[in-house]
Amino acid sequence: MSIDPPPIRSLLFVPANRPDRMQKALRSEADGVVFDLESAIPRGTAAEARDCVRQALEVHTPDQAAIFVRVSAVGTADFAPDLESCLHPSLTAVMLPQVTDPEEVTIANSALEGTEIRIMPLVETASAVRQAYELATASERVAYMGGATGRHGDLGRSVGFQWTPEGTETLYLRQKVLIDVRSAGVPNPLSGLWGTVDDLDGLTRFAHQTRQLGYEGMMIIHPTHIPIVNQAFSPTPEEIEGWRRLIAAIEEAEAQGIGAFRYEGRLIDHAHLLTAQQNLSRAFKLKLV
Repeated sequence: MSIDPPPIRSLLFVPANRPDRMQKALRSEADGVVFDLESAIPRGTAAEARDCVRQALEVHTPDQAAIFVRVSAVGTADFAPDLESCLHPSLTAVMLPQVTDPEEVTIANSALEGTEIRIMPLVETASAVRQAYELATASERVAYMGGATGRHGDLGRSVGFQWTPEGTETLYLRQKVLIDVRSAGVPNPLSGLWGTVDDLDGLTRFAHQTRQLGYEGMMIIHPTHIPIVNQAFSPTPEEIEGWRRLIAAIEEAEAQGIGAFRYEGRLIDHAHLLTAQQNLSRAFKLKLV
């Protein structure tokens, strides 16, 4: 792949049969928008929804949110026509639902041959959680990956957990998938969802916890969630300035032949330099500096 995938803090789901909502979402502050062909459209409207997706891809501009399309599951009758409808240079990634085997990722990879389109497998079953590393390494196109741990969702039904606002019951699931995704070298692990639309305080706590775990962003279901999630997954100006000062201090120390040293009450060394550089690079990609 020759094009780096864009970083995503907020990934907003939109029904693919609602062109008005689709265009509004693309003009929002969301980093990415998912046109949902799988579960958000009424039965019998798939052909119409595919046309809506084609039209949105045709008029998409680089200043708008990145476009993802959630197609029907690999192996279903709708998978091929769904995928065909979104094969366009404006598409950032295909989202694969209900993935249960790495072969499904391989099939999607073959169908995308000759394009720069990425793949986002969704971890929605106990089997997928167990095989997260294998799913993440099934194709170099996998640039985004995660699972929705929301209330009454597919993963909850498969695992059998009882949802709580604190997220204790999904903490291991989120950590396990994250470690597998990071180990596979996937650059943009995404988690989610927060399904209670009006509980913005709960969303704020969940988003900050998810960032603290190590995720880069979240899947979201409502436009009001965008600013909260973007803020949670963005470094503050103070953090950015702190990384710059830290980098300068370590580079100066290393130029003088000094290894570990005390800095602002902390003992730091070269590992801290690498972390600060990585964090600053992410801030650049998010266009925050």
